[in-house]
Parts: sequence; structure tokens; C-alpha cells
Amino acid sequence: MIRVQAIDHIVLRTTDVARLVAFYSDVLGCDVERTLPAETGLTQLRAGSALIDIIDVDSSLGRAGGEAPTAKGNNLDHFCLRIEAMEQDALTDWLQSKGIEPGTFETRYGAEGFGPSIYITDPDHNTVELRFTTK
Repeated sequence: MIRVQAIDHIVLRTTDVARLVAFYSDVLGCDVERTLPAETGLTQLRAGSALIDIIDVDSSLGRAGGEAPTAKGNNLDHFCLRIEAMEQDALTDWLQSKGIEPGTFETRYGAEGFGPSIYITDPDHNTVELRFTTK
């Protein structure tokens, strides 16, 4: 039987790699781990123990995925990043200082049980849930 231990990586396709990399690095603090040549179109960012792969839709990898994502046709519903606990007002202020309008904090169920989280939207309209570590 297969038992999943954690998310290894997610892949987001985009028409603007630099803009999406800036969002995940400047706003969410992910470090660029590696970038493959432009024809491949892959940039990988470290998100804790997982990776966020960003692929240019016009690259060899990106073209394999079909149409580019839009506000009405995303690649996924949402994904959740577990973040270190902090004051909710401090997180809201940080996001707003970066031009990100956060949703409201709610208690939601996730891999560690119930805990506080909010939803934000990245520049390609992907919904990202930010969830506080509760352990």
C-alpha cells in the first residue's frame, strides 16, 4: 500500500516566469534552487521540504501542458503552503505591503488537523493557502 508522507513538488505553468518567481521569492520567501536552460523553461524554488516548479508555457516542457493558465482556466484549484506561526495582523500587513490582498483567516482542516489559514492569489491567478504550523 502507498502511504504519502508529504508533498514533494507542484508544477505551475506561466506566461511570465520572472513575475511568478518574484512572487514566490519576494512575497513568500522561497529561494530559487535551480534554473534550467530557457528552452526547457524550468525554474525550481525551495518551499521548505518541497519544491515549486515554474514552467514557461512557451518552453518545451510548458507546451506539453496545453493552453496557458488564465483567471478563468487555472491549472489547479489551490495548493497549501505550511508556514511558521506568526501574528495574523503581521502576516496581513506583510502581504498588503507587497500588493497582495489576503482573504480572511479561518480555521480549516489540513494535514495537521484544524488550524488557521488564509487564501491569497498569485500573479497567474493560482490560489495559494497559507497555513500556520500547529505542531
